Amino acid sequence: MNDAGGAQHGSDLRALLARVAQADERAFAELYRQASPHLYAIALRIVRQAPLAEEIVQEAFVSIWHHAGTYDAAKSQPSTWLASIVRHRALDHLRRREVDTVAIDRGDDEAPWEGVSDAPSPVDMLLAGADARAIRDCVDALDAGPKQAIALAFFHGFSHSELALHLAEPLGTVKSWVRRGLERLRRCLDGAEVTR
Repeated sequence: MNDAGGAQHGSDLRALLARVAQADERAFAELYRQASPHLYAIALRIVRQAPLAEEIVQEAFVSIWHHAGTYDAAKSQPSTWLASIVRHRALDHLRRREVDTVAIDRGDDEAPWEGVSDAPSPVDMLLAGADARAIRDCVDALDAGPKQAIALAFFHGFSHSELALHLAEPLGTVKSWVRRGLERLRRCLDGAEVTR
């Protein structure tokens, strides 16, 4: 898509969001028609299950219906705002699923001293806390561009091209930021002797 087409699409989405904020159901249906394929692709890339991705997109559109009035064109493009809603929902589903699927290794009828506990010891927890501080310090030491690019890629699942669009930077610059930032993180973490 060329820049003129992208700008036109963005203004179309902005106009639709403004109408959705006024509870315009036809605008909502058109917004869904235009945006849902891209949003579904984002959700599917994160959760890797088609039915779950569909559910996430449906939940996201319910949220969009209720919160369209909070969209601020001065802060982000409409496609970025919509994508962030889907990403947050998808990541929330992954987090909930991890919590829901925690395995219990020992039956209730077994004595507590039987077998080796998988629970971290106080020393393990102390080392993990030190590792977390070292990781935070290493991330904080990155320059602003690489730091933001890596955070968006890690926490929101942005691809290189999505990062370039979101950060309004050339694709080559974003790839370089991510590559150099990850190299610098690795060196910093190796120096801090973080367990990986």
